[in-house]
Amino acid sequence: MNAETKKRTIKTIVIDADKCDGCRACEVICSAYHADPKFGSNNPARARIRVIRDPLKDVYIPVYAGEHTVAECAGRDKYIIDGKEYDECAFCRASCPSREDFKEPDSGLPLKCDMCEGEEEPWCVKVCLAEALVVMEREEETAEEETEELEDLEVGLESLASKYGKDKILEALARMTKED
Repeated sequence: MNAETKKRTIKTIVIDADKCDGCRACEVICSAYHADPKFGSNNPARARIRVIRDPLKDVYIPVYAGEHTVAECAGRDKYIIDGKEYDECAFCRASCPSREDFKEPDSGLPLKCDMCEGEEEPWCVKVCLAEALVVMEREEETAEEETEELEDLEVGLESLASKYGKDKILEALARMTKED
């Protein structure tokens, strides 16, 4: 497959933690948007954004879900910001084996922010009255060899394989094929 160079617009959510007041509206709207049917229920465990809260220290930091990783990180560094100490995992955007954040609560599959695909602007940004979440856009040249859907499928299959084993996945696919 030949790689074509294409320009595409990349959207990123920029977080200004100094403006976040910890209201968690972003978590609520994200979980409602990703419910089935859309806006049919609310379960913040399904949200692709989390607000790390420490009300006693007056700290609220939104973090949205990034890529899945099958391995735990080696470091457990500490960060000191404005005289307050934080664990490295608190800011990590990955779904990984060492924590339950950014995993679908029923299946354990990793969650990843999709920027509310199909919407003009992500819902978390729309509802953030404090303006702690803002969308930034940039143009980037990319070589596209595979579609994003295929990459998402592979991430899901890798997660299932690490949870149940490849043999179980192949057995399930064989049963499904026979049923068709």
